[in-house]
Amino acid sequence: GSLVAAVLAHSGRLDKEHLGTRVGRLSRRGEVCNMINKKYNEFLPSMQSAEELVAQVDGLSSNIDLLRASIENEVQQDLNVAVAEFAELKQQLERDTLVLSVLKKLQEFDRAIKEHKTALLEKKYVAAAQQLEKARSSLRNLESRKGFELKILRALGTELTVQTQNMLCHLGEEWQKLVVWQLPPSKGAHKSSLEAVVHTELHLHTMPSKEEEVAGPPVASVLQALAVLGELHTRLKAFGKTEQVGPHWSKLPAFCCWKTLFFFIFSGQLLLKYILKPVISYPSLQPLSEERPDVLILRFKSEEPVLDQSSPMEVFDKIKLIFEVLHKYLLNVPLEQPGEDRKDGRVTLAELLGELIWEELSNCLVQNCLVNSIPTNSSKLEQYTEVIKSTEEFEKALKNMQFLKGDTTDLLKYARNVNSHFASKKCQDVIAAARNLMTSEIHNTVKITPDSCVTLPQLPGPGSGDHSKMQKFPSLLHNGTVNLEGETRLSQYTFSLPTCRISSSVEQLMELVYQTLLEATVSTDQCCVQLFYSVRRIFQLFYEVVPTYHKESLQKFPQLAAIHHNNCMYLAHHLLTLGHQFRYRTTNILSNGAASFVDLVPAFRRLGMECFKAQMRVQKGEILERLSSARNFSNMDDEENFRAANKAVRQVLHQLKRLGQVWQDVFPVNVYCKAMGTLLNTALTEIVTRIVALEDISAEDADRLYSLCRIMVEEGPQVFTPLPEAEKNKKYQEEVPVYVEKWMTFKELMIILQANLQEIVDQWADGKGPLAAEFSAAEVKSLIRALFQNTERRAAALAKIK
Repeated sequence: GSLVAAVLAHSGRLDKEHLGTRVGRLSRRGEVCNMINKKYNEFLPSMQSAEELVAQVDGLSSNIDLLRASIENEVQQDLNVAVAEFAELKQQLERDTLVLSVLKKLQEFDRAIKEHKTALLEKKYVAAAQQLEKARSSLRNLESRKGFELKILRALGTELTVQTQNMLCHLGEEWQKLVVWQLPPSKGAHKSSLEAVVHTELHLHTMPSKEEEVAGPPVASVLQALAVLGELHTRLKAFGKTEQVGPHWSKLPAFCCWKTLFFFIFSGQLLLKYILKPVISYPSLQPLSEERPDVLILRFKSEEPVLDQSSPMEVFDKIKLIFEVLHKYLLNVPLEQPGEDRKDGRVTLAELLGELIWEELSNCLVQNCLVNSIPTNSSKLEQYTEVIKSTEEFEKALKNMQFLKGDTTDLLKYARNVNSHFASKKCQDVIAAARNLMTSEIHNTVKITPDSCVTLPQLPGPGSGDHSKMQKFPSLLHNGTVNLEGETRLSQYTFSLPTCRISSSVEQLMELVYQTLLEATVSTDQCCVQLFYSVRRIFQLFYEVVPTYHKESLQKFPQLAAIHHNNCMYLAHHLLTLGHQFRYRTTNILSNGAASFVDLVPAFRRLGMECFKAQMRVQKGEILERLSSARNFSNMDDEENFRAANKAVRQVLHQLKRLGQVWQDVFPVNVYCKAMGTLLNTALTEIVTRIVALEDISAEDADRLYSLCRIMVEEGPQVFTPLPEAEKNKKYQEEVPVYVEKWMTFKELMIILQANLQEIVDQWADGKGPLAAEFSAAEVKSLIRALFQNTERRAAALAKIK
């Protein structure tokens, strides 16, 4: 550094300051070099150690390669031989173990079959059944071994089946001795009749006879053996609830004796059909039990019943008596039930029987006993608590006998839900009664007048809140006043229909409606709502059923169409105020305006009008058809044409008079007059149209046309006879122009047929006369041209018609 500095200084390239900076840098570089030398001296021994380790690793690697080569060439061959020998020994051990286990199971099967036969000979049926189950378990174990099939297994299965069916036959024979049914003969009385039931007896042999006292098995032995075999539940289930046993025979094993199996069905079919169901269905049956030293006999006697139907209390007492007798001698037998989730692994025959037949028995009790006991009137609902209490006691007794489980309350649930059942039954009865009335004859009528009235009970005001007191509903008449609470009373004719006839069935239908609504006012809220909507359903049914059921009659008979029209108007009249009358007597749900029938009014009015209009169209068609045979009223100077026209006019009048007789005293007077006026107007309009259309009318034709028109004018008013009293019909016959629109037109036509030109012009009166009010100028001109010859006078007259 000193040398370099000297050279630089000597050369003059650096000044003194620059020279100092360079000298510092060179000093620091010297320090770094010293540090590197130091680190190198420290690293050198470590590198030498690493090199020695590498040399040792290379030596070890060479030794490993030599060892691997030795193993692959010498040890591996010996090892493969050892593994093969081990696998062969293991496989042989497994085969020997399997053969040994199979031989043990075969030995167990053989021992079980031998012990079963020995126990069966000694009539130890439970032990025999248990040995059969052991044999079955052994065989099942053998059959479950995959890949190990023996031809002997099929023979063993056959042997097991034979022994099982053989034991079932023995048990069946023993059962026949213990439980004996004496059924009525198939010929003669029907098996389900009362006479057949009276001749039915059940004999339970509680003790063996003297000669079999030692060897004879008790009931428990037989039933427990069946239970161990798993056959008791199967037989009871297979036959317990079927009316015919035939379809089940095809499913039974070929070795099964069907006569034997038939006697296993002590419960189920026979018990239900010949003992339990008859007790429920026939009030006259009284169960009797006769106890003898070795047998119990259960039979019936028939007594004259006090009522047509037994009360639930009586039925429950009879069934409890039957079950108590059966439980004492048979149903309390404990049974083995292996494989089920039971704490003690045992169950009585009563519980097993209950599981099989309780559903059908409870349904029968509900449908044939409890349903009939539901009150038909809400005032009797309080008395139903006795039925609920009796049902509780009945189920409790059956649970004590283990016939029912602790959570079985089907009957009790039904009995406690009496309010709902009452409402449903009441609604069903109401709908059924209404349907019967709707399908009854329409022509049986009653007459209603404005003086007729519906006498309603005094209804409380909105604030009275008294829903419990209700007067007895008197017989419903027809229409009239509504008694309102307050000083101001409406006129007695305010809500009255005019005098007419309605079907007596419709009157009874309204009686049913009022009675149902009054029943709703004293019922529970739920029942009230159901009854209210049942009433609405009644009217909906009427709308749907009556026009369909009586369709042919309504189309065919004018009187029935008129009665149906009145019926609909009568119902619509009541629907207007029906909801209001009971507004403050129903539940709060309905009293807020929901209990209304006003929405049904237009539909009923439309229903009555459509039927009546259809009948009017039929009658109009007949009138026009008769007038079509008048040969257009042309050429009346021809005698044959005149007779045809005269006949047509007479037929129309006859039709109208016949309709008048049919509708007389049926329609209200105003409706009758409008209907007859419309039909008479149809006839007059057709006649006027045909005469005006004639192009040539001779003087003789005019005279004869006038005579035909005079018949219509003279006899036409006679069809207006709405009342049976002839003298009371005069005012309606005098008011014909009110009901017949073309009446004055027809009379003006008659004037034209007999008038001269001047009289016609005078009747026209420059378009202001009576003739101008009925005919147009073109029609009058057409008549003048047809009646008069073409002369100057006719031309002058035609000129004035404008």
